[in-house]
This record gives sequence, structure tokens and C-alpha cells, in this order.
Amino acid sequence: MPGNLRVLICDDHPVVRAGIEAMLRGASDVEIIGSVGEPEQAVAIAAAEQPDVVLMDLRFGEGPGSEGAESGGAWATRAIRKNRPAPQVLILTNYSTDSDVLGAISAGAVGYLLKDCAPEELAEGIRQAAGGQTVMNNNIIGKLRGRLANPFESLTNREQEVLTLASQGLSNRAIAKNLILTEATVKSHMAHVFSKLNVKNRTAAVAVARERGIID
Repeated sequence: MPGNLRVLICDDHPVVRAGIEAMLRGASDVEIIGSVGEPEQAVAIAAAEQPDVVLMDLRFGEGPGSEGAESGGAWATRAIRKNRPAPQVLILTNYSTDSDVLGAISAGAVGYLLKDCAPEELAEGIRQAAGGQTVMNNNIIGKLRGRLANPFESLTNREQEVLTLASQGLSNRAIAKNLILTEATVKSHMAHVFSKLNVKNRTAAVAVARERGIID
């Protein structure tokens, strides 16, 4: 229907996708234009159909070529946000760790809701996301405020160098070659970075470090 918000659902579980569609049936201004189960499909359909909002599961497999460093949802979000015009991406997931949230925001998501939200909250989140407004579950907002209130242990110069190269997409092997280190040493530095920044993966580490001005 003209004027409706066009939504693409992305989740690797068919039952979940059907459930999301059922949740949105009562929203007369929301039109489901597609439902996909793989990251590559999500990127392709988003480019072809140009939805207003993409509902994205964060743990959506692994990002192609990421060697497990980035979830499929974060990879797809990053790729979709490069489209012009770029649809808004609203994460809808079961996971709410700091690293998950920060990784999603770093990838370009406009908001982050949990799958146990009410149908009305989801529909309103879609409306807000379509307008470019930040959409966050209250519990997640509290977690982020707590994160911002707690200073991090400082990174060493070498750890900053390793993280900067990681932010440019270099693998551990490439970083080791660039800095004339062993790959094991690079892995050790990255482990220290994860611990100091209280994150679980590269994507979140880069997001937190940029947020804090540790790296550009």
C-alpha cells in the first residue's frame, strides 16, 4: 500500500521469521516485502527492493570472509548501509552483551531491540527507525550508560598499533607481518585488548576504541 513502511526480515530461523511476521500483522502501516535466511540474501534483497527498514538478527551466521571475527548480522548491516539510498537497519536479537550492542552500532544499525519485545514496541521501533531515530530497549540503554561511566584500563602503544591495523581489516597474520611480530604475539596482544576493553571480538573492540578516541 502507498505510504506504508516497507520492511525486510532477516533471520536464519524460519520459525522466528514467521513469528515476526505474525507480530507485525496488527501494524497497518507496515508492509513485509521479504523474509530471508542468509546474510548474502539480505544484502542482495535490500539492494534490489530498497526497504525502509531491515530487521536484522545479529547472530545471523558468520560474515563471508570474516573468519569468524564478525557475525553475519553485523557483516550484512555494514554492507546494507553502504547502499544508496541506505535503508535503516534495526537489530532484533536475543543477545544483549556490550560487545554485541557496540558491534551492531559500529556496523551502522540505528537501533537494537530484543526478540521478547511486545508487538507494539516492535512496530513503534520500526516507525522510529524509518525516521532515523535511535531505537533502544531500556535495559540496553542502562548497560551502555554503565559502560560509559566506567573508564577502561589503558592500552599499551603496541596494543593500540595492533588494534589500529585490525580496524583496517588486517588478519592476525597480516598484522604480524606488518609489525614484524609472530602471529602468536599478535593474538596475545588482541587478547589483552579484549580484556581491557571488556569485549569479546574485534568488531566490538574497534567500536569501543573509536568511541573512546583510542584509535581513529
